[in-house]
Amino acid sequence: MEYTVKGLSKLAGVSTRTLRYYDEIGLLKPLRINSSGYRIYGYKEVELLQQILFYKELGVSLNKIKEIIYDTSFDIEMALAEHRKELLKKRNQLDLLILNLDRTIASRKGGIKMNNEEKFLGFKKNLIEENERQYGKEIKELYGEDTVNKSNEMIMGMSQEKYYKWKELGSQIMVTLKEAFKTGDPASNLAQQTADLHRKWLSFTWNSYSKEAHAGLAKRYVDDDRFTQYYDKDQPGLAKFLRDAILIYTGIEESSQ
Repeated sequence: MEYTVKGLSKLAGVSTRTLRYYDEIGLLKPLRINSSGYRIYGYKEVELLQQILFYKELGVSLNKIKEIIYDTSFDIEMALAEHRKELLKKRNQLDLLILNLDRTIASRKGGIKMNNEEKFLGFKKNLIEENERQYGKEIKELYGEDTVNKSNEMIMGMSQEKYYKWKELGSQIMVTLKEAFKTGDPASNLAQQTADLHRKWLSFTWNSYSKEAHAGLAKRYVDDDRFTQYYDKDQPGLAKFLRDAILIYTGIEESSQ
C-alpha cells in the first residue's frame, strides 16, 4: 500500500511538517514523487519511519538515526529486538519510580516507614540506567568500566542532602554558563567560574580528579552530538563555549575559537 504525506502522517501519528522535514534532511525520502507533485511512500518507507520513531523514543538524535538506518549492515529484525530490550529497560525504570511513589504515599499515610535514602533510591537508579543507556559504551571506553562502576556507586551512596547539592550544582552550572556565554569570552572570570563549578560537580561522582580527564570530557561535549544537544537545547553554542572554558581552566589546550 502507498501513502501520501497526509496519509502517512495519519497512519504514524506524526505531523506532515515532520515528514517534509525528514525528506529535506535525507532521513526519510519518499518512494517517488507523482505527476501531481505529491510525495508517495511505500512499504519500505513505512518500515523506516517506524525505526526512526523507535529510535527517537529512545532519545537518539536525528543525525545518529540517519547514520544507523542507512548503514549497509543495518538489520531491521535485529533493530526491533534491540528496541524491545531498551523499552523493557525503560519499563523497569518506570516500574521502579512507581514503586517508589507508592511506598512514599503509603509512608505518608502511616502504612510503612520509609527513610530518606529510600525516597531517592528510584531516582538514583533511574539516573544511572538512563546514563548507561545513552552514554555507557562511550564513557566506559573513555574512562574504563571500573571507573564508571565506582562513579555509579558514589551516586547510589549519596545522602539526601548530598544528592540535592549535586543536582542544584548542575542547575547552577547551566545558569552561570548562559550568563558567561553572553560575554563571548571563555577566558572571562564568569566563564572560568563556570568551569570551576563543573569541576566541583564532577567531584560528587569522580573518585579522583585530573585535569586531563576533565578536559577529555569537555571535548566530548562538542565531539558527541548527544552531549552537544543537551547543552545547546536552549542556546546553540553553549557546548563549545563550555569546552573552551574548561580547556583554558585545565590548561590542557588553548581555546580554539
